[in-house]
Amino acid sequence: MIIYIFNSMYNLNNYFINKQYAKVEELGDRLADIDPLIDWEVFRPIIKSMYDNQSEKGGRPNNDEIVMLKMLVLQTWYGLSDFEAQKQANDRISFLKFLGFPDKVPDQSTIWLFREKMIENKIDDAIWEELQKQLDEKGFKIKKGAIQDATFITTDPGHQKADEPRGEQAKTRRSKDGAWTKKGEKSFFGFKLHTKVDMEHQFIRKIETTAANVHDSQIDLIDKGEVGYKDKGYFGVKSKGYDATMDKATRNNPLSIRQKLRNKRIARKRSPGERPYAVIKNIFHNAHLKVTTLPRIAVKNMLSCFSYNLQQLHTIKKQNTTH
Repeated sequence: MIIYIFNSMYNLNNYFINKQYAKVEELGDRLADIDPLIDWEVFRPIIKSMYDNQSEKGGRPNNDEIVMLKMLVLQTWYGLSDFEAQKQANDRISFLKFLGFPDKVPDQSTIWLFREKMIENKIDDAIWEELQKQLDEKGFKIKKGAIQDATFITTDPGHQKADEPRGEQAKTRRSKDGAWTKKGEKSFFGFKLHTKVDMEHQFIRKIETTAANVHDSQIDLIDKGEVGYKDKGYFGVKSKGYDATMDKATRNNPLSIRQKLRNKRIARKRSPGERPYAVIKNIFHNAHLKVTTLPRIAVKNMLSCFSYNLQQLHTIKKQNTTH
């Protein structure tokens, strides 16, 4: 009798959930469209590797590994704090559907600890590389060259003055890894996200996070044999790939007409490289982050780029369907 009542309640709950979700689905659910575009299960062993053993003592998560990864993606897409991610995932049926209607939604502490575990075990690179592998398997290998660029990801400098020590000599962890730099007349504090973007499909294929004062030219993400399109900030630095860097005028050496025309051609080819930054900053609202250590910023940046690539997969699918 008790089992019968339990099953009846379970079926009733499922009925109302499905009925409510049907209304959302009718209006269009972007998350449901994106969910099947990649194989999420391949990330499970990567995430499981963070834990010493599968007992509670070994730190096994109370939540499913894929649910945790998807929570971070939702948090990134919608620019949510840990608390807001917990709240919205409990409140929005489209979020619950994307998570697979888990018995338990991760709370804010679990979300924070999960990111810390990622940093501690350095699995963000493995997650990123697995996504890149899936993009290659879908036929999105770089064929027409890549665009390298960088953008500032600012953070709060705290109360330290610009000339006070940072790094290992910093008195507060809050401002330990960030750095001041100047571009034109404007000063920035924080970090830089360096990216390599596929010209043809506009996926982010390589990333690196540094302090804001690291010059763009010190990072080379272009692989041997690739054509690398870069702006004037990379001028004069040899690239691993075929160099398509814009020319820069130097003292007593103004640009020739041919060089100016070449710069215009490169600028046109480089323009799609700005789109990921527009999405990350204006749609995901991740231009300014609350964490200020390099490993935490690097994980946040990886999640921003991971989430952007999922959105780009969705965009390409829609374009192919329309055509």
